Amino acid sequence: MCFPVTDQTPLDQAHALMEAAPDSDALRLRFYERLADAELYLLLADESDGGTIRPAVFRLEEGDFAMAFDREERLATFSDAPAPYAALPGRIVARELAAAGLGLGFNIGVAPSAMLLPTEALDWLGKTLGTGPASAEARPVAFHRPGGLPEALLSALDEKLARLAGLARVAVLAGVDYADGRRGHLLAFAGHVSGAEAALAKAVSEALVFSGLDAGELDVTFLTEDSPAWAAIAARGLRFDLPEPARETAQIIGGPAAPGMDPDRPPKLR
Repeated sequence: MCFPVTDQTPLDQAHALMEAAPDSDALRLRFYERLADAELYLLLADESDGGTIRPAVFRLEEGDFAMAFDREERLATFSDAPAPYAALPGRIVARELAAAGLGLGFNIGVAPSAMLLPTEALDWLGKTLGTGPASAEARPVAFHRPGGLPEALLSALDEKLARLAGLARVAVLAGVDYADGRRGHLLAFAGHVSGAEAALAKAVSEALVFSGLDAGELDVTFLTEDSPAWAAIAARGLRFDLPEPARETAQIIGGPAAPGMDPDRPPKLR
């Protein structure tokens, strides 16, 4: 089956790179990161009641699978008729399906990235995403230009930060020397939203893991732009400007959120 190249999505492209180099752990990790960060359209067995969803389950030789797609029109093509669905972050789809003992059929029959992800793969992804950064205290004594960092990490950071619109204004990556003699790298955020620190630190941790450098370390801190430390870091570091949040043109007051779109209230599968 042939698919138009112009219709390819970022996940199609990541999948193609992974398939072209099956021995590359880096490309495989990159695909899974894209899958976790993408919005997926999960095919449902029936309409959701707003808090509980029941995915349509297909019994295949490889096991029981739910079907999800990275475009709404791809789900429509697969279903060939109007069908209920839930739009969810890929990380939530992976976690909830793994907990239910289901695999994921991704873009089956409608895209070049079609593949079956068994429960074990989803469970691994959920556990990988569940590993968060550890808190620590250290006193920096000097900052310098970053050096020796692999291009894979810099690219992963750039892509991850580009998806964090509105959480911070800018981040700067610099080398750092600590009072205890340790040397490393530090990513400092400024202009960040109060309460967003954990989400930003988690995003950096994921960029490190999915770049294949889970054994490495990258410290994260949060500063104000009028602090002496920020001035020293900004003068020597590599700058990342985060995008501004998209303006909402309309808002329904008091309406329920779509299932799965509230991170504090993930959907319940039944």
